[in-house]
Amino acid sequence: MATSDWTLPDHPTLPKGKTVAVVVLDGWGEASPDQYNCIHVAQTPVMDSLKNGAPEKWRLVKAHGTAVGLPSDDDMGNSEVGHNALGAGRIFAQGAKLVDAALASGKIWEDEGFNYIKESFDKGTLHLIGLLSDGGVHSRLDQVQLIVKGASERGAKRIRLHILTDGRDVLDGSSVGFVETIEKDLAQLREQGVDARIASGGGRMYVTMDRYENDWSVVKRGWDAQVLGEAPYKFQNALEAVKTLRAEPKANDQYLPPFVIVDESGKSVGPIVDGDAVVTFNFRADRMVMLAKALEFPDFDKFDRVRVPKIKYAGMLQYDGELKLPSKYLVSPPLIERTSGEYLVKNGVRTFACSETVKFGHVTFFWNGNRSGYFDETKEEYVEIPSDSGITFNEQPKMKALEIAERTRDAILSGKFDQVRINLPNGDMVGHTGDIEATVVACKAADEAVKMVLDAVEQVGGIYLVTADHGNAEDMVKRNKAGQPMLDKSGSIQILTSHTLQPVPVAIGGPGLHPGVRFRSDIQTPGLANVAATVMNLHGFQAPADYETTLIEVVDK
Repeated sequence: MATSDWTLPDHPTLPKGKTVAVVVLDGWGEASPDQYNCIHVAQTPVMDSLKNGAPEKWRLVKAHGTAVGLPSDDDMGNSEVGHNALGAGRIFAQGAKLVDAALASGKIWEDEGFNYIKESFDKGTLHLIGLLSDGGVHSRLDQVQLIVKGASERGAKRIRLHILTDGRDVLDGSSVGFVETIEKDLAQLREQGVDARIASGGGRMYVTMDRYENDWSVVKRGWDAQVLGEAPYKFQNALEAVKTLRAEPKANDQYLPPFVIVDESGKSVGPIVDGDAVVTFNFRADRMVMLAKALEFPDFDKFDRVRVPKIKYAGMLQYDGELKLPSKYLVSPPLIERTSGEYLVKNGVRTFACSETVKFGHVTFFWNGNRSGYFDETKEEYVEIPSDSGITFNEQPKMKALEIAERTRDAILSGKFDQVRINLPNGDMVGHTGDIEATVVACKAADEAVKMVLDAVEQVGGIYLVTADHGNAEDMVKRNKAGQPMLDKSGSIQILTSHTLQPVPVAIGGPGLHPGVRFRSDIQTPGLANVAATVMNLHGFQAPADYETTLIEVVDK
């Protein structure tokens, strides 16, 4: 179908005009029932009824690895690629895969972004800021190693790393091994005459990696350490820093306080100054956008930057295509055009999208192919419910599920919209804290929110499609190859705070659903990208030919 022709053909059987509710349960996978499966433990009567009701109206789809454009099926899914796939209806090479390809081909060294920062190599320092982890969600250690090596081979004489410890996408405590690995590389470079060192650090949830402008103080802590060379903790090397800070009571990798590395005179070894180059090496956007704004926006006013160095800055990728942020990047983003949202709006489908702050961008920006703003503001309304700030989500595990559901119910009952799409973040955001009891509460709250939306769908004779973007809350413990929970040295279970490789549900129903609709049995391993064509069908349209095939068929009843 030509891009200029946005007309979607009518579905031969399914009618137009039904209100369709698309509900995304964030971090809601399907796993064997046990005490560490918070979805199983929680009271979730609504989702249970969907699962155990009509088998032809419930099925599982893949939400990780190659199904969402990641390099391999060992790569867990995440919210960004999941919502990209849900909205785009096709599978695009994503994040790590894009960077892998650019590094493997050498294209990364030839493109505009690297040549831009390279201008600073002669007199300035190259600073690399990002998550030091092999989790593959925001960054990957081997890519950082290749960037450091490649930059040094291409003229970088002075390199400083500003590391953020993980403990969220990987096991808590793994920071020590990652620091040891990168320090060996840096030591080899020093032997070759390159002045390469770690300059600062801190835990990802306390330093730098906030998202959706939830808490600017997190970014400020990073700015103070990375740019100003100031932090409450000073050490002479990073390994000592991480080991010492981890020895504190209740310390963990996610929340390590900011530290700077200093020389014998107590002076920071690597503040960012005029003439330097900076690369933020995370490939995932959401937790780099705020730092990118602080580095790049001249009229930035979210905190006092004290000193704003004149630098050449590039992201690993462009983090916001609408804002063109950053303006320079090492690897070009996937071009995701002709998303289902744009098609439906151009075919007259009036759309309401809602979540709370921490996932608002997922049902808007990521759903729409990494694009901010409306396609047609006369036909769309996006509502952001402010998230609780200044707390960890296990303190308020119900989050804003009820408020999201109330606004969505009102939108359905208003008759103004043909589609509502929402994200309920509880299973993911609370699951990431590793607090099993709180995650059980979170899953119950999400289920209650689904009920409110489905009740409204019932009232207007509409249709629902309930799904998820990846797994998390369904498995909260690290397991061995036999599937048994792993224990630490003290005999306690090792909590899993990351996403999982589990499939996620898709459930359809509602009084407006044609009685002959059922899930097809001829698609062997469907994934999230199959959902878009399915939703188009529920609106009475056929999907574009190059979309992943629909999950549903209509049989005579």
